[in-house]
Amino acid sequence: MKITWLGHSGFRIEIGNQVLLVDPWLTGNPMFPMDRRAEAIAGTTAILLSHGHGDHSADTLALARELDVPVVGIYDLMSHWEEAEGIATVGFNKGGTIQLGDLRITMVNAVHSSSISSPQGPVYAGAEAGFMIAGEDRTIYFSGDTDVMADMKILNDLHAPDIGILCAGGHFTMDMRRAAYAAREFFDFKTVIPCHYRTFPILAQSAEVLKDSLPGVDVIEPQVLEAIEL
Repeated sequence: MKITWLGHSGFRIEIGNQVLLVDPWLTGNPMFPMDRRAEAIAGTTAILLSHGHGDHSADTLALARELDVPVVGIYDLMSHWEEAEGIATVGFNKGGTIQLGDLRITMVNAVHSSSISSPQGPVYAGAEAGFMIAGEDRTIYFSGDTDVMADMKILNDLHAPDIGILCAGGHFTMDMRRAAYAAREFFDFKTVIPCHYRTFPILAQSAEVLKDSLPGVDVIEPQVLEAIEL
């Protein structure tokens, strides 16, 4: 499998027979080089969206139309977009599992908020979520935007993910210390990849705290568009 950071919380995940774009915020993302956009989206089979905030969803509709692929996410927003925007979607809810090719994807809880912008202000966009992505005899936990939750113990008991992609920038999500606590207390990851950091000065700029707090875990600080092969 290959996991490629697109900056902020966006990832390209090549696993099994699928190429997933997860929360692919490209346009306006200060970390993403737009001259490499074609490379980042090539071969995409589906888009996974954890919640409605613009730093996760802003490119979703345009990419879905351009690539002619479904958007996978919370039922409320997916059903609205399918009707109002005419795109293909797969809407489901927390605890539900769908099949994408040879992958099994389960939507799991997150603790955050979810809205999309409108001229009248923020509009409800369904609940925030994370994903368990299972394939190639591995399981990736993509946390989405969240704080630490006791639910994480249940998620580990049910899914036993060996790879954690964890928001860790602080201010809007858990920070490096809290992400390390979550990984240490609730999971048994072999690999942890931090995200939702370095994008803006208000967010953490280094994952050293996470690394120092998780001895024995391979904490990989991703570089934009440099594939991590696992």
